[in-house]
Amino acid sequence: MNMLNETAVEKVLERKMSNAALKMSGKDVCVFYGDKQALHNVNLDVRENTVTALIGPSGCGKSTFLRTLNRMNDTIDNCRVTGKILLDEDDIYDPSIDVVELRARVGMVFQKPNPFPKSIYENVSYGPRIHGLARTRAEFDEIVESSLQRAGLWNEVKDRLQEPGTGLSGGQQQRLCIARAVAVSPEVILMDEPCSALDPIATARVEELIHELRTNFTIVIVTHSMQQAARVSQRTAMFHMGILVEENDTDKMFTNPDDQRTQDYIMGRFG
Repeated sequence: MNMLNETAVEKVLERKMSNAALKMSGKDVCVFYGDKQALHNVNLDVRENTVTALIGPSGCGKSTFLRTLNRMNDTIDNCRVTGKILLDEDDIYDPSIDVVELRARVGMVFQKPNPFPKSIYENVSYGPRIHGLARTRAEFDEIVESSLQRAGLWNEVKDRLQEPGTGLSGGQQQRLCIARAVAVSPEVILMDEPCSALDPIATARVEELIHELRTNFTIVIVTHSMQQAARVSQRTAMFHMGILVEENDTDKMFTNPDDQRTQDYIMGRFG
């Protein structure tokens, strides 16, 4: 593809992004750990088939907000969430919501690769098995191959599917975790600093993968790397001290932000 065609494709994608429907929305979201309030009245929309980057200094609340999007904070005894998180207009904190089903719809990739102590094949087939998405060996084979293809890993592991997933390199393990997440056909993929434990070559491959995946999935990524946020996202949200400072198109956030705190953070003037 020549440069002119690449530019044209990017412009089409950006137009689609600007008109994208909302996939998830946070409405006045507050999070408390015991008596300590970690998030204050966050209102943030996540657009369909768009990569939204959450940025800000350590301890600012971005990972806490990410974890509200699939109720991972439920696993913390003293954590309390107020406000609403909507997924296709349904409040995911409604008591009637099946959390297991929710986490199939909103998958998560963690900071450190965490493959199961199982074979590569079993890592990918585990989710479809427990959710009843396949019954026959042929159906499982198809899901495993297509998921590994989507994660850009198939050609590297197709002849070693019965080997342990933990035997892969760090970058391959993280792509295996991405394959495991997409195997249950989620609508949203959450990524909490997915490249922080990877070398530059593996990081570049995961970033390419994120770009490819947004065609079919909505992605929210927490990152400390301003360069990564600029490269992979179309929307960026800046957090500071548990407050959503601002959110906008990534290009605008990195060239002409509305808030001085965003400018200072992007320029490295505070940590």
